Amino acid sequence: MNEWTRKIREGDARALARAATGIENRDPQALEILRELASFAGHARVIGITGPPGAGKSTLVDALAASLRRLGKTVAILAIDPTSRITGGAILGDRIRMQQHHADPGIFIRSMATRGATGGLARATADLVTLMDAAGKDYVVIETVGVGQDEIAIARLAQVTVVVLVPGMGDDVQTIKAGIMEIADIFAINKADHPGAAQVEQELRSMLSLTDGRKPAIVKTIATTGEGVDALLEALSGAGHRGSAGDKIAGATVIDHLGIAVNSVDAALAFYESIGLTVAHRETVATENVNVAMLPAGDSRIELLEPSAQDSPVGKFLQKRGPGLHHVALRVPDLNATVERLRASGVRLLNEPRQGAGGHVYVFVHPASAGGVLLELIQESGN
Repeated sequence: MNEWTRKIREGDARALARAATGIENRDPQALEILRELASFAGHARVIGITGPPGAGKSTLVDALAASLRRLGKTVAILAIDPTSRITGGAILGDRIRMQQHHADPGIFIRSMATRGATGGLARATADLVTLMDAAGKDYVVIETVGVGQDEIAIARLAQVTVVVLVPGMGDDVQTIKAGIMEIADIFAINKADHPGAAQVEQELRSMLSLTDGRKPAIVKTIATTGEGVDALLEALSGAGHRGSAGDKIAGATVIDHLGIAVNSVDAALAFYESIGLTVAHRETVATENVNVAMLPAGDSRIELLEPSAQDSPVGKFLQKRGPGLHHVALRVPDLNATVERLRASGVRLLNEPRQGAGGHVYVFVHPASAGGVLLELIQESGN
C-alpha cells in the first residue's frame, strides 16, 4: 500500500479530496489508487436522492447527514451540480448550502460538475462512490442535479433511491411518473407543512395502487426543521437490501459498450466527434497493452482500442482482421455469480475476473461460447 492510499484509508481528508479530483480528471496515478483501494469497498450504504428542481433535495440531504452523524455514522456526500459555462467546473450551490458541516471530519462533501453528462450524474460518480466506500465512509449519499423525468441513472448506482416531491406539483406528479417515479424505493414528500401535501400523498397512493410488485414507502418530511428525517432514516434502513446497487433495475443485463479496434485513437476520434460524440476519458490499460478512449452514446458507450504494443491482443486482432468491431460488453449485476454459472455450464472463459478501463471488473467469453462474438462481461467499479 503506497503512502497516498494509506492516508486515504487512515481518514486523511486532503488525500481523499486529491484522489477525487484526480479521478474526475482521469489522472492515471489517481486511477491506479482507485484500483488499489477497490478491494476495500463494498461496505458503505449508497443512497440516491433525486427529484425535480426546487424539491429541497440539498436541504434534505443536509438534514439526513446531520441525523446520521448523531448516530455516529460517517457520511460522504456527492452533490452533482450543473456545469459552469465559464469555468467548466461545478456551480457549488449544494456545498454552499451544507456549510454547517465544514468543520465535521465525519462528513466529506464533494461537488461534481455534470460536464455534459445526462441522467443527473457526473461521469465519474460511480468511481467516486467506490473511493468514498473504500475510504471507510458508512454512508455515501448522492444528490442528483434535478433534471426531472429522465433522471434515472441514479438507480443503477444507489442501493436505495429516494425520490423527493413537494406540494403544489399537481399534474407534474403524473408527468414525471414514467421516469423517476418508477425507480423510487422511497418517496419523500418534502415541505410537508405546505398546503397540498395530503394531495401529493393521495396521488402517489393512487398511482401505486395500479402497479404490481413492490410498494415504495411514502414519508413526509420538513427538511428545514428536521421533522420526518428520523422516519426517512428508518425507511432507508429497511429498503433496498441487495447484493449490489445495479441489481435494482430488474437485475438487468444491459449493453455497456462496443469495443472497436483502431490503429490510432486520435485519427478515429475525428469521425466520432463529427457525429456528435465526445470523449469522456482516456487511459492506458497496462494489463492489456491498450490505449482506451470512452465516448458515451446514450445509455451505452463506444470504446476505441489502440494497441500500445504490437503483440497485445488488440494488436494481434488488427494484424489479422484490421480495424473493426473487437467485442461487445455487457454489464451484469453480479459478475462473480455470473462467472460461476458460466463455468458450471462449460462456457469457455479467457481470463479470471480483473480490473480494466475505468476501474470496472471484467472477464472475456470466448467467441466459440458466445455465437462467434468476443463477449466481455463487466461489473462497474461503483457496484
